[in-house]
Amino acid sequence: MSESDRRAVQLGLGAVMLWSTVATAFSLSLTYLTPLQLVTWAVAVSWCFFAIRLLRPVRWQTLRNTSPKQGITSLLVGWMNPGLYYLVLFAAYDRLPAQEAMAINYSWGITLAVIAAPILKQQLTASALFATGISYFGIVIIATRGSPWSLDLAQPLGVGLALLSTLIWSLYWVLNTRFTLDPEVNLFLNFSGALPLLVALLWWTGTPLPAAWQGWAGGIYVGLFEMGVAFVLWMNAMKMTSSTLRISSLIFLSPPLSLVLIWLVAGEPVRAYTLLGLVLILLGLWWQRRAEA
Repeated sequence: MSESDRRAVQLGLGAVMLWSTVATAFSLSLTYLTPLQLVTWAVAVSWCFFAIRLLRPVRWQTLRNTSPKQGITSLLVGWMNPGLYYLVLFAAYDRLPAQEAMAINYSWGITLAVIAAPILKQQLTASALFATGISYFGIVIIATRGSPWSLDLAQPLGVGLALLSTLIWSLYWVLNTRFTLDPEVNLFLNFSGALPLLVALLWWTGTPLPAAWQGWAGGIYVGLFEMGVAFVLWMNAMKMTSSTLRISSLIFLSPPLSLVLIWLVAGEPVRAYTLLGLVLILLGLWWQRRAEA
């Protein structure tokens, strides 16, 4: 393995380690904050992070060279992500055990494949449909808490929100295939579009600022690491590697690590049905990648 590939793996592992902590961070932060408070505070922190990174002359020039059409489009897309996506995701975490919300959210890769086919006019193969069936059966196991044949959802609204978050995230990435903007400039504009809307929503609903320091700390952690640093690490890893498959496969380490942290830090016992459902979701994702390779 070359030095560049070795460095790419290190960066990729760093991103995966950070993403493995966020389910626990979401769960703990929502003890002190509402979903709207958490997403607004986290987006504000992440906006500051990307704004500081854009102070470098090269990135600042890239931002200045962005066409008005591209800039306005990125601002508007920011209402979808981070605005609506994280608001829906945090609402799901607010209603479900962290392990369930985390596991269902990892099915976004399958959702992306399903919706990308008609939108991007791609063929949905039999193998992709098989992978989708495996993953969604895993979701049914989690949603029914181990009783898939009953189809009795334990928390219908929470499960619906978790699935809706995967749809919003997937639509966001499908839209991004049409953009040629630098990823960090695009994200800065996305956050710039979402932040005023979230602040206005806080004002309109009369939602107060966080009272407990734990809430402020949670928002800083989520905004800085989930929405900021992890993305930069992952993006640089993908740029440096000679094997995109090698780096992208690292993401499969995140769910098991997340479960360990949910158990150790959040104190949430990991249920057998979650493990089984998560295994099926990841199996479907693996099968999909194998078919595409």
